[in-house]
Amino acid sequence: MSSSDRRTVLTLLAAAPLAACGFEPAYAPGGPAAGLLGQVTVDAPEDRDSFDLVARLEDRLGRTRRPVFRLSYRITTRAEAQAIAPDNTINRYQLLGSVDYALHDPATDAVLTSGTASSFTAYSAFGTSVATATSEADAHRRLMRILADQIVTRLVATSAAWNGQ
Repeated sequence: MSSSDRRTVLTLLAAAPLAACGFEPAYAPGGPAAGLLGQVTVDAPEDRDSFDLVARLEDRLGRTRRPVFRLSYRITTRAEAQAIAPDNTINRYQLLGSVDYALHDPATDAVLTSGTASSFTAYSAFGTSVATATSEADAHRRLMRILADQIVTRLVATSAAWNGQ
């Protein structure tokens, strides 16, 4: 038996228990989240954080071809000092963020589902001011990706309840 045949057999064996428990791929045709792909219009970004959030949401959900839903959001971030040197300089910050989001029916503006995604990341403030600014910008980008991924995961997880599946 070739290695690809063994992989196929192992994949089928691994998938068998999932099929028995009613597992269904979320994005499969007829799946509960299939109606999300390419059909969610995300509110336009207004700043760098919202631009990064919207870009990641569009990466995951696809760009809107036929808007069926509208996703609104409100981003909150704050930095907290984490490592303070004996001379009172701050060498590390923790960046905390949350996004309150709501998925709307664009025809009626009724909220279909809503929630809050929150997470954190950190960045170094040790070095030059340019290095610190670059590190901070990267932390914001990473945080927006994490939050967007959480939003998509929650939309997929709850899509059967509000998407008529």
